[in-house]
Amino acid sequence: MARSTLAILVTLGLLAAFPYAAPPLYTLSFLTVVFMYVALAESWTILGGYAGYVSFGHVAFFGVGAYTTALLLLHLGLSPLFTFPVGALAAAGFAALVGHPIVRLQGPYFSIVTLLIALLTALVVKNTPALGGTTGLWLPLPDMPIEVNRTIFYWYMLFLAAVATATAAWVERSKLGLGLMAIRQNEEVAEAAGVDTTRLKLTALVLSAGLVGAVGGVYGYLRSYVSPEIVFDFNIAVTLFLMALFGGCRRWQGPVLGAVILSVIGEFLTLNIGEEVARIVYGLCLILVVFFPDGLVGLLGRLQVARKLESGGKDVVKR
Repeated sequence: MARSTLAILVTLGLLAAFPYAAPPLYTLSFLTVVFMYVALAESWTILGGYAGYVSFGHVAFFGVGAYTTALLLLHLGLSPLFTFPVGALAAAGFAALVGHPIVRLQGPYFSIVTLLIALLTALVVKNTPALGGTTGLWLPLPDMPIEVNRTIFYWYMLFLAAVATATAAWVERSKLGLGLMAIRQNEEVAEAAGVDTTRLKLTALVLSAGLVGAVGGVYGYLRSYVSPEIVFDFNIAVTLFLMALFGGCRRWQGPVLGAVILSVIGEFLTLNIGEEVARIVYGLCLILVVFFPDGLVGLLGRLQVARKLESGGKDVVKR
């Protein structure tokens, strides 16, 4: 345990110091996006992985966080780099508002309703002139050199990825996580055992939405433009869902693996072959998830157990 913690801290330290090596701006920008998806996938797995409630509506919380911080910048002159916690609170509040009735739904009904919430939220924004409507909101660029700009966003996304990962790891080991896993195994039995399933699911949804809203707030400023097509993009919802499942959404390590591996594969294929091929590969990865529901983490765990059993059998034969 101590070794793994030390390895994580060393890795974070190296990643934080990476910009001092003067890497290409493309590399910094790419890693910033990777960190963003790590944070989103980890946030999603708090509800979708631990409780087994598949949500396609997290992009709504992403957009709420982005628009909240954008409005604070445009009307009060407050930078999203300092007000992204407000975006997180707005997203969490929105999740609490819509979450109380929807967490009572189960299975595909829950997934469909969360998708509808995301679509309706985007529709409301498109038809609200104060929010820029379909045109969106242009944000002023930070007055600094591009190298400094990219480095700051790199650090912010790394920080959010670390916070989301630490939160997911804490939930996994907490009473909240045990309750959510009991819900995933059998919700009726959990209720019969005295578990307040509605409260736990709502807590997980609000916590997950808050983290996603914080990421959305920083992302909007990174793009310097916030519009329904960008921050309510359904591709974001599908991508973070696939990354979490591909890596293994029942353990906190899974979304990290999924986000990193699929981001690298997607970027390589997009640059060298084409975006359509990248989408096909993503679809194939989703099919693989059907055969390996525990993702890469589960598959690696099985291989490790098989090796131990094999080595144990050899030791018995030698004796």
